[in-house]
Amino acid sequence: MSTSSLRRFQKAGAADPRPGGSGRTPVAYIVLVLFAVIAAFPIVVMFFNALKSSAELAMNPIGPPLNPQWSNFAEAWERGGIGQGLLNTAIIVFFTVIGTWICAGLAAYAMARLDLPFKGGFQTYLFVIISLPVQSFIVPLFFLWVKLGLVNTLQGLIIIYIALNTPFAVLLLRTFLVNIPKELDEAARLDGANELQVASRVILPLTWPGLLTVGLVVGLAAYGELQFAVTFILDPALLPISTTFLNFSQGQTQLFNLINAASVIIVVPLIILFLFMQRQFVAGLASSGTKG
Repeated sequence: MSTSSLRRFQKAGAADPRPGGSGRTPVAYIVLVLFAVIAAFPIVVMFFNALKSSAELAMNPIGPPLNPQWSNFAEAWERGGIGQGLLNTAIIVFFTVIGTWICAGLAAYAMARLDLPFKGGFQTYLFVIISLPVQSFIVPLFFLWVKLGLVNTLQGLIIIYIALNTPFAVLLLRTFLVNIPKELDEAARLDGANELQVASRVILPLTWPGLLTVGLVVGLAAYGELQFAVTFILDPALLPISTTFLNFSQGQTQLFNLINAASVIIVVPLIILFLFMQRQFVAGLASSGTKG
């Protein structure tokens, strides 16, 4: 719709026909504000509790702190080894995302663009794998990792995370790939490109919204995963950030004020990342699944 037409609509008193325009009713704004308050409330309470002493937290678990203890953040950083944990997690997340992009991208290309036998069976197999509880694989996988020398190594944990996230990533990327015209594949092959070049240089770059969505989902999953981390990593110097909360205890007592302080430190990078990339993330999810 042109600008002049839009102005005529507005002068005539009609609602703005654009998405997110003035056609939103006051009820819609009230609902949006309500959802925003509900979403922000736990974060605000967590920040309040991070500034309290243990005694004040027991007496006032929800309200703002009466005597803010800013030193809780420094103590949580030092006691929880957050600096080293963030470094280990950054390494894990980076290589997990890269590995998942490579494995899932090539597998999704094969399922969406090539004439494979039993293609429907592979897709069903991936759905079944996603539905299985990962806890059932921990014991046999641990003994296998011991034999391969991958226990207590970041690369061993990265391989596990890539394997866990690849089935979902394949199914998600496939929904993007099936929407790309196959004439592009044929033109690239006529120009002398082999199958790997067609996939890596022609088709997969066109699915950047899907790759970005996969990267965000997989990165967040690797950032917060705990069970495999505490099972396969024994050296405290190699533990990721998700295991930080195991350090805040004194005997049978949990230091909940330091737990909240560490939570704030851990959550802040995720909030910043999502604020910068929320449009691309939502657009990637919205544009997937339009074709089977």
